[in-house]
Amino acid sequence: MTDSLLTVDGLQVEYPGRGFRAQPFRAVKGVSFDIRPGETVGLVGESGSGKTTIGRAILGLAPVSAGTVTFKGEDISHPTKQRRRELTRDIQVVYQDPYSSLNPSLTIGDSLAEPMIVRKTPKREAQERVRELLDMVRLPADAADRMPREFSGGQRQRVAIARALALDPTLIICDEPVSALDLSTQARVLELFLEIQERTGVAYLFISHDLAVVREMSHRVAVLLHGELVEWGDGDTVTSQPEHPYTQRLLLASPVPDPVAQEQRRADRLRLKQLHADQDLQAGAA
Repeated sequence: MTDSLLTVDGLQVEYPGRGFRAQPFRAVKGVSFDIRPGETVGLVGESGSGKTTIGRAILGLAPVSAGTVTFKGEDISHPTKQRRRELTRDIQVVYQDPYSSLNPSLTIGDSLAEPMIVRKTPKREAQERVRELLDMVRLPADAADRMPREFSGGQRQRVAIARALALDPTLIICDEPVSALDLSTQARVLELFLEIQERTGVAYLFISHDLAVVREMSHRVAVLLHGELVEWGDGDTVTSQPEHPYTQRLLLASPVPDPVAQEQRRADRLRLKQLHADQDLQAGAA
């Protein structure tokens, strides 16, 4: 088995409670998984499940109260500000909103060159790299001289992907990177992610609430519920034959084009939800 690129072991993230004597809020509760080089791990769950918090903890932006995050054999659970900046060469992120992830006052070329210039890359070399990046994400070379407002949402997300690739990272955290896009644009951007992975060997932590998107992208899948890992395993198995009731509900929530089948899925999902609610009520009473 290939050694892991990233290992998350027993991760807990807590935030101070609101108000006097309030108990801390534990957003992530002992989560463990790993990512191998060149692999995509899908992290799926509904809003509030803790999936984005895990991504932030890996980036050093959320407080790790217990457990460890290990990258290339190094514990990065509590990086200094300097070490966190250094890690951006190897760990990058693509956010959900392509409109806010780019500086509106910089040209596309300047946005792409900025992380290289910060690291003292010669200007000519940075400009050549910008042209390579634009070609990699299928944007014309003259895009470098244009402003973000001149592009559609899908094109801006391509620019955001190019920026994440600028320093040749080995891991990219993709935090709901297609949820703000329409379905046809989503498909093209997902295809681009797959092509880039095949070309560069980069690994992805692909965070999404959509099990269908995660199934398309992921080699292995982790399912989160209220900050806990409830299912973890092979992507095809978890997304087609899930064992945990919560994952089964997520699967039934994914739309299908057949109206009759969709109606049946909706009924099955409601029945399953009610069954689990009754079980939880009985367990609480016991």
